[in-house]
Amino acid sequence: LKSNPSNNEEKEAQTQLTKSDELQRLHSQALSAYQQEDYEAAISLLDEILAVCVWDAELRELRAECYIKEGEPSKAISDLKAAAKLKNDNTEAFYKISKIYYQLGDHELSLSEVRECLKLDQDHKQCFSLYKQVKKLNKQIESAEEFIREGRYEDAMNKYDSVMKTEPEVPVYATRAKERICHCLSKNQQATEAIKLCTEVLQLEPTNVNALKDRAEAYLLEDMYEE
Repeated sequence: LKSNPSNNEEKEAQTQLTKSDELQRLHSQALSAYQQEDYEAAISLLDEILAVCVWDAELRELRAECYIKEGEPSKAISDLKAAAKLKNDNTEAFYKISKIYYQLGDHELSLSEVRECLKLDQDHKQCFSLYKQVKKLNKQIESAEEFIREGRYEDAMNKYDSVMKTEPEVPVYATRAKERICHCLSKNQQATEAIKLCTEVLQLEPTNVNALKDRAEAYLLEDMYEE
């Protein structure tokens, strides 16, 4: 206004000022909703603000937190990836992305993201601790799959037992390990054990195609054609 005090400029300035007041009000409401653990309301308010303040890393991180609490990890990842680009040296965002991928069972993507964190800060305690865990698990799974490709089913089963010991807290890894052990048992002509383990997996994941196929192979070995 000082540089160009015309009527048009005044209207534009007034509009922007009104809009900024409105956004500040929405921001206060969003923070309040977050503190009261009403994450759905917080997301709705943050959606409105981020439609205008597209490049605000902090707001994206806050919305990501809400998505995590609401059980929508893929939306959280999307916001955190944007925040990682928008804010320099955003180790926290990379750590959170890696953690989410790890919880979802995507150990390879988790490893790739935690490495980005360590590139920015090699002494980052949380990232280094997560890196060691994911790297160990990743190596065991790769090794087990290599044994399967070579037809060394006993070795593969032992390696998948190690996977379950390495990560007892995140259920998806135990389920995947059991699914692959069932595959090995079926290939190894150990039909009874294969049927038992595949059934265990299918109780958790009724539409697991791999477990269904491996159990079918095991049933064939036992001449249980109806099953």
